Amino acid sequence: MHVVLGILFVAISTTQGAVDIEEEKYGVIYATDCEVCKLVTKEVGERLQSTDSSDVIETGYNIDGKKKKTKYNKSELRLVETLEEVCSGMLDYRIHKERKDSTRFAKKMSQTFQTLHGLVNKGVKVDLGMPYELWDEPSAEISHLKIQCERFIEDHEDRITEWYFGDQRNGLKEAVCNKVIREKKCLSEPNGEDIAVEPEAGPEKEVKKSKKGDSGKVDKSEL
Repeated sequence: MHVVLGILFVAISTTQGAVDIEEEKYGVIYATDCEVCKLVTKEVGERLQSTDSSDVIETGYNIDGKKKKTKYNKSELRLVETLEEVCSGMLDYRIHKERKDSTRFAKKMSQTFQTLHGLVNKGVKVDLGMPYELWDEPSAEISHLKIQCERFIEDHEDRITEWYFGDQRNGLKEAVCNKVIREKKCLSEPNGEDIAVEPEAGPEKEVKKSKKGDSGKVDKSEL
């Protein structure tokens, strides 16, 4: 048995307001500046939280020859390790094309792929035009998000460092994004992982059984 998905999504805009060939041909919509800032600062904050420690580390020597001791939580080492790892963490995200705002980036499988994996588990043959083992590889948006993250860190490392060594009364998103992003709408939107209920699928989103003579293939731009 084969299945065919109807055309689910249409790219309607880009971050610069012009039609990009990737978006026009494949339905790829890269992260906006607001989305990049939101995701990077979120990832930095989560990684810092996961390394919260009361440990004291030795960092070189004082002028009297004694080793300097620094709280790890306020050490440069902790910040450097975080910034070195944060962009690789972007590859853990998945794109949810059924969503229209910044919640489309989330660290869980999209509703579409949950459906497709469920069909495969039931023995239904689904042809996406690529090997099954590549289904969960990062999409074009996510691969590009890692590059956008690296550029963001390079451009705004000083602001992140200032916040890190400061009092941190405001979160990193508020301290950085509110200052460097013009269009701030996405900052008030929830994180993708916080969306518990997916929108109900309309007729155009239903998975349809192929009729006799159908190819059974699904265009990757539909996902």
